[in-house]
Amino acid sequence: MIRKTVSKVSDALAGVQNGMTFMLGGFGLCGIPEKAIEELVRLGIKDITCISNNAGVDDFGLGLLLQKRQIKKMISSYVGENDEFERQMLSGELEVELTPQGTLAEKCRAAQGGFPAFFTPAGYGTEVAEGKETREFNGKMYVLEEAFKADFSFVKAWKGDEAGNLIFKGTARNFNPVMCGAAKITVAEVEELVPAGSLDPNQIHVPGIFVQRIFKGEGYEKRIEQRTVRKRN
Repeated sequence: MIRKTVSKVSDALAGVQNGMTFMLGGFGLCGIPEKAIEELVRLGIKDITCISNNAGVDDFGLGLLLQKRQIKKMISSYVGENDEFERQMLSGELEVELTPQGTLAEKCRAAQGGFPAFFTPAGYGTEVAEGKETREFNGKMYVLEEAFKADFSFVKAWKGDEAGNLIFKGTARNFNPVMCGAAKITVAEVEELVPAGSLDPNQIHVPGIFVQRIFKGEGYEKRIEQRTVRKRN
């Protein structure tokens, strides 16, 4: 049995370098690879391009990398919860490529499946389509979008085994599955790591063939991005 476990996050991130492109799973603050991000901050990796649905908040998630000016370019869909992101974007310090959310997911999925590009109707007739090939299919216009090219994918799962098979829990099953295998190296951090063969095959969301390294993280914060409560009567 092939074992893909590494003992610590520093081993999992072996090979990361300045100027690389990283995919990072998560939706808001749910299912983000917290430990991988913390290690990138500690290593001081700079001039990186991050592909992520969102940019975290000021003091957590990708916001930590933004604070240290480690991110050169963000490819994202929703970026409205990070004041530092807004400041860097408006000042021209940060290059930003806004991408429709479904298109971002499909660009990951295309890379995962080995497809170089695909046609989508999203963005036709807008700035999103500028400079891109368009084509008509059955009377409707589509935009050609190329698959992402990334050096590392960092994903967070609830449970995984030594062979890299992953199970996601709740909303964490968002961009994480489509980013597995979509880069040269996929690193999965999990809350619970079990021996190979322990997981029910019918419950596995991503097979281990899409994962190169897996490690067990400790002390996850699992913050709430926006806490909304009802006032007491």
